[in-house]
Amino acid sequence: MDRNPPVMITRVNGAEIVAELMALSARTAPKGRGLDSIIIKIITGDDLKVLADEMRRLKDKHASGFFVRDAANIEQSDACVLIGCKADNILGLDCGGCGFTSCKDMVEAQKRFDGQGKTYQGPNCIIKMADLGIAVGSAAKTASIHNADNRIMYSAGVGAIFLGWMPGCKVAYGIPVKVSGKSIYFDRTA
Repeated sequence: MDRNPPVMITRVNGAEIVAELMALSARTAPKGRGLDSIIIKIITGDDLKVLADEMRRLKDKHASGFFVRDAANIEQSDACVLIGCKADNILGLDCGGCGFTSCKDMVEAQKRFDGQGKTYQGPNCIIKMADLGIAVGSAAKTASIHNADNRIMYSAGVGAIFLGWMPGCKVAYGIPVKVSGKSIYFDRTA
């Protein structure tokens, strides 16, 4: 008698496993001075519809029609990994890459920034934004290694910020994942 029956991996379960591995890749990606400011959230099920609805709502506010196209992809996805960077974590290098003389000046400018009508809020630390890019790239690479269709979406990150799902983040991206015979993220219209 077999005491360990085979485990059936479903399409959605497989996508969720890949999403967890993507989150692991984003978390362990290199960070400037080794200081982690990355926020990661995995959404599945009904939350995918909530995010898609928010993206559709934002289309008119930001005159970005591709938000609707991307929202349809989010709804069809099995999971979505959201990755953002906390804006108030500074490195104290005073490198000037953000356009300000000091990190303190940049943080003060963040407080004064009137982001009405903008998808992202700034200014942001250039090194922390590089950290975010590395984390997003690492997550997408992990999805690819596991042959899960995925696409990095600016629009999904914006939707997540507006939903309040990325606390402290002023910039975020979403990487939806789908397990199917043909990628839903290519051959798209609009």
